[in-house]
Amino acid sequence: MRGSLRTRTTVAATAVVAVALVIAGLAVVLLLRANLASQAQLQAEVTAQQLASQLAGGTPITKLDLDDERPVRITNATGKVLATSEKLTAIDGRPVQPPSAARAANPPATTQPGNSSTTSQPTSSATRPPTPSSTVPNDDDEGDDERGRGGDEPDDDETSTPQPQPGRVAEGDAEYSTGTATVDGRTAEYRFAALKVTLPAGGGDVTVQAGAELATARDAVSSVSRTMLIGLPLLLAVVALVTWMVTRRALAPVEAIRTELAGITAARDLRRRVPVPDSRDEVARLARTTNDTLTALETSVAQQRGFVADASHELRSPIASLRTQLEVAAAHPELLELDELLADTVRLQHLAADLLLLARLDAGDHPDPERIQVTDLVRDAVEGRTARLDLTAEPVVLGNKTRLSRILGNLLDNAERHTRQEVRVVVSSTGGQAVIQVQDDGPGVPEADRDRIFERFVRLDDARSRDEGGAGLGLAIARDLAQAHGGTLTVTTSPQGGASFNLHLPLAPSS
Repeated sequence: MRGSLRTRTTVAATAVVAVALVIAGLAVVLLLRANLASQAQLQAEVTAQQLASQLAGGTPITKLDLDDERPVRITNATGKVLATSEKLTAIDGRPVQPPSAARAANPPATTQPGNSSTTSQPTSSATRPPTPSSTVPNDDDEGDDERGRGGDEPDDDETSTPQPQPGRVAEGDAEYSTGTATVDGRTAEYRFAALKVTLPAGGGDVTVQAGAELATARDAVSSVSRTMLIGLPLLLAVVALVTWMVTRRALAPVEAIRTELAGITAARDLRRRVPVPDSRDEVARLARTTNDTLTALETSVAQQRGFVADASHELRSPIASLRTQLEVAAAHPELLELDELLADTVRLQHLAADLLLLARLDAGDHPDPERIQVTDLVRDAVEGRTARLDLTAEPVVLGNKTRLSRILGNLLDNAERHTRQEVRVVVSSTGGQAVIQVQDDGPGVPEADRDRIFERFVRLDDARSRDEGGAGLGLAIARDLAQAHGGTLTVTTSPQGGASFNLHLPLAPSS
């Protein structure tokens, strides 16, 4: 995605919030729909349970209080409709034709044979009470009474009379279904619950089906959905606006840093610094780090300029001397001093080599290391010199032999220029490091100058000649080479009272 960071952040935050709100809205709608549908099902079940309990308790179908606002249908085992709510006219598109209340309460009379003028109304086994046998006159009553006086056992006629069976609601959950029903001329969708009931006194099984309308639940879900559809864009607009403003405020210090850096680049003024906000967050740390980088860059540029100036000054002297000698030789060949001319040429060659080596070190040029025996390296370095060896260990280090020899050569040259009688080289090993000490008995190095002497083109004795003191690059090269090998080079006071240059190099791992 292209564009500013503020735009991308705003779009991303708004998109995340939109996805979260859509998911949450769908979850709310689905939960609301399921909850309201469950409530409608519960209402239908409660209505069916109430009617089923009344029927099981012996209440006649004609005496049931059927809710005119809810569809209720009672059918027998064969599916014949026994009763319905008054305003119910159809279920699932099929008309409902319940029998009239009078027909349900009083079925048609039957004519008994031999008595055409008398009609009798049969009594359902579910509502007809059983008649005890003792209520029917019998010639054997007296005898039976006499046989029953001697004990509490009932007579044979009483034990053979069947007792009425109580009604009950079928165990288990109700059967649920969803369909349409037409109540008072209006067709709507309902949730139905059906319960089976066994009527008392052997009246048979009937099914009570009651429904609860789902339109209310759907209207509520629709209202919530519309509210969310209207509120979601408004909420997203608020989120986008707030994110835009917060991001703008958060990125204001970053923009100030960028503006200041652009000004520094345009003016090439490394003395300027970027503003640091008062907050203690990542932006403040970025500003402080940027200022530290500018400080290091300013120092590096200053050192580079000083190095170039010093190098130009050092190169100008031998070149000028060579030119003078050559001009004199051209005019007066008999006055040519070949030894002096050769010395200036060699000095110029060494200076150019030193400058080239420093440039390579500054560029990060590090040859592949090899395992080097320090004692052998020291013996080679002191060969031909008046130096005393003190080898107390034989450490092995990783490095470049030529460059390590250059370190020892520069240290020995410096010690020989300042010593009075003797130069001593001590080799030891301690703390996982090889230690090489080059000691002399000269005037030593003042403590205030022990760091400055490792700077480039620095001479502590300004009065001594260039031929004796060199260009002031030997110790700087030695320190840079030591650091390139992961070591350090410091100066302290030697036991003889002079200077002791201490080279520490990490030991090579065991092979």
